[in-house]
Amino acid sequence: MNQSEIREELLQQRRKVDFDNYDLTVDEVIRRVSSKRIEIAPSYQRQFRWNAERQSALIESLLLGIPIPNLFMATNLNENDGMQWEIVDGLQRTLSLVSFAGTETQRIDAGLSKEPLKIQGLQKLKSINDLTFDELPKDTADLFLDRPVKITVLNDKSDKQVRFDLFERLNTGGVTLTPQEVRECIFRGDFMDMLQDLSQYGPFREVVKLPLVKEKDGTREEYVLRFFAFYDRYKEFNHSVKDFLNSYTDFASSHVDLLEEKTLLFKRTFDFLAECFPNGLTRSRSTTPVNFYEGVSVGAALALKKNSRLEPSNDQCWMESREFVNSVIGATNSAVKVRRRIELSRDGFLSA
Repeated sequence: MNQSEIREELLQQRRKVDFDNYDLTVDEVIRRVSSKRIEIAPSYQRQFRWNAERQSALIESLLLGIPIPNLFMATNLNENDGMQWEIVDGLQRTLSLVSFAGTETQRIDAGLSKEPLKIQGLQKLKSINDLTFDELPKDTADLFLDRPVKITVLNDKSDKQVRFDLFERLNTGGVTLTPQEVRECIFRGDFMDMLQDLSQYGPFREVVKLPLVKEKDGTREEYVLRFFAFYDRYKEFNHSVKDFLNSYTDFASSHVDLLEEKTLLFKRTFDFLAECFPNGLTRSRSTTPVNFYEGVSVGAALALKKNSRLEPSNDQCWMESREFVNSVIGATNSAVKVRRRIELSRDGFLSA
């Protein structure tokens, strides 16, 4: 690219990002968390990891006037709670403030222990070690509540893909979210709720076997999302699964009139698959490989679409063919292999 093209690409990408900057007091940050004006997504609430010493160090920095990194948030319009800020980077710092200076109710609502933080391990302000916020002198407590916190907010003019990229790039405060957990933060609404509900559907859980650690990081919900995305758009798949799923999620989140139809499709398919694979959809291991799952689940749905009276069968010998096996191993995320494994599965079910 020449210099002119580089500048144009840079300007084009910068136009997609729009920020506002704020200085809020600690007191205001806590009140906004309590009133849901600062929203902590469910994906985040289980990820508070700072110990008492690290939380205490943050409190000490604020009391001493030492700058702390900006909190980074993104706007989100919630039908029930109005305009909210969602935490992108700064979960540990935000929850540390609530843990120390919030009320018992505010702590519980934020998913924290009802017991307040007791300051520990300070080297400069040793006199407040072992104290809670309520045990501080009144002027010290007021000083803390009045300390400013800088907040950078990605506003709602920025597009969804930019928001996804920024969540991934800036989500560095000790919490590592999976791509699906990031989607849960950005695309919240009826479609994401449907994915959550269907991830708990009995026949689906019988078919898809995941290790315990993957049950808690959005993987099961992403498997549901992959089913719908590839069923509707597998012929359009290029190469990046993440971008493909983001694009589909953005589309589906805006077409909630189709949710009932999607739910029926999903349940019909996994009722069928649960009878075909009573021990789960697995290969050499006890878990369900994602590319294997994509081909078989979408193929089954397409077969049922073509023949609504198709009967389940435990004899799926077509899955052992060299052509199908080659489509689910190696470099599996090529457009050719995605299409091949889905259509081979479709034809295999129809011929079983």
